Amino acid sequence: MNFYTNKEKGNSGLGMAIAYFTTKGYTVSIPLNDTQDYDLVIEKYNKLYTVQVKTTGCKTKYNVYQVALKSCGGTKGKEYKTVVDTNVDYIFILDAEQKMYLIPKTEIVNKSTINLGKRTKKYRVNI
Repeated sequence: MNFYTNKEKGNSGLGMAIAYFTTKGYTVSIPLNDTQDYDLVIEKYNKLYTVQVKTTGCKTKYNVYQVALKSCGGTKGKEYKTVVDTNVDYIFILDAEQKMYLIPKTEIVNKSTINLGKRTKKYRVNI
């Protein structure tokens, strides 16, 4: 899967997350704007969970995908939040090989990046 723009990359991740949760029997809701920490709200058995979606095509020198956990913006590209400081329940990750991961936010300790290697293999999910 080639991501030509950041917008395309984000749309691909969001689409795959919706497909994943829908096939697992969740009701999926999409927020009306992007000012909240989460990208999706999922519901099953009358329980609501929030999900932040991340997509990556970036590999480390060890040939494993790496995901940025911080958000930057403004004219100076200043960091304004990181996943560990957000109010979400899960992080859904899609890599360029269409591998998907669903990681509870409580399992993430790094503030800037996470590598999708041996430690994250247990969080791999499939449709």
